[in-house]
Amino acid sequence: MEFRPSPGHTVGIEWELQLLDDETLDLSNGIVPLLEFFPNTSFVKPELIQSCVELNTCVAATTSEAVAHLGVTLAKILRRCSELELSVCGGGIHPFCRRLALITPLPRYRKLEESAGYLAHTQVTFSTHVHVGMDDGDQAMRAMARLTPALPAFIALSANSPFFRGHETGHAAYRHRILAATPNYGLPTVFASWRDFNDFFDAAVRAKMARHFKDIHWDLRPHPDFGTLELRIMDSGTDLDTVYGLAAFARCLMIALAEAEGGFEELIPHDLPYWAQKQNHFRAAHLGLDAEYIVDGSGKYRPLRGLVAELVDFCRPVAERLGESAGLERATALLSGPAGYEAQVEAYREAGSARAVVELLRDRLGASVAAESPDTDHAGSRSASATLDV
Repeated sequence: MEFRPSPGHTVGIEWELQLLDDETLDLSNGIVPLLEFFPNTSFVKPELIQSCVELNTCVAATTSEAVAHLGVTLAKILRRCSELELSVCGGGIHPFCRRLALITPLPRYRKLEESAGYLAHTQVTFSTHVHVGMDDGDQAMRAMARLTPALPAFIALSANSPFFRGHETGHAAYRHRILAATPNYGLPTVFASWRDFNDFFDAAVRAKMARHFKDIHWDLRPHPDFGTLELRIMDSGTDLDTVYGLAAFARCLMIALAEAEGGFEELIPHDLPYWAQKQNHFRAAHLGLDAEYIVDGSGKYRPLRGLVAELVDFCRPVAERLGESAGLERATALLSGPAGYEAQVEAYREAGSARAVVELLRDRLGASVAAESPDTDHAGSRSASATLDV
């Protein structure tokens, strides 16, 4: 596969949101009628399940530009959903829905349903993805290898799914436990070069593990058609402000690691054994920012919250150069909480009702749109015709 360079380390965001019945606030299979309002845009897309709408941004020069684009699209989505008696919210899992998913009737998703069977109907999850442009495939592989041990930072900072089917799970991001049932989910394999990745993918196709690189659902993967490295590990953000902080942090850290000649090895272990990386992944999803992060093969660990704070500080020079300082401050604010999962649990315990959690998520999403400038439009976005897909 050819890796198409993306000069300037562009950024794009995919934000999966939950479609809700206006009255019950349960998930609603509303994507088909909703898409009838958006026949000629690539910024509003379906996903595997019919209760999800995915908002895609333009290919942007800065995260603030991408989030402004999201805000315009989201405002239109909310207006159209109101006409369909639907509501919308963020969050990695719906707090109380117990039904299996209805699959979106498109050829790719039908094939996934055929190959996965019952499993396809259990994947009722919602996430935030961030694409960051890379100069070439080798740079993408270098950034991917360096970022992989730091993935728990993004799990914890974005954790926003503490409930499942009406139960308080005790996990900050239970979405990861659901996805763990699928064959191509989780920690990526790292490669020394783009050629090595191509060799792997050729073998995966021969083994019938994948038909397309988009069948590799790792937490972090290259997207050669866009010339990006795609971070896929984060729960769906509650509001635009949260998405801004998460995406700016992701962009800055990816670029800092892609370009670094050194200076990050003590901060991010480069030889962390697989068992430790897998345990760190689980701990971050379980306890969020309160987790302990294993730092070496001997079992030493440190507070994950402290690691996240140091990673943010490590990004500051890059953020200043790229015009991302404001976004990075949003990421810093997420550290001081309450985190998304903490706000959900607090709402549940105060009201004694999972419905109150959905009301919180719905209202915060709507409030974030009201705070956006009404003057921003897609026409003002650079390369608005170049869009993202899953």
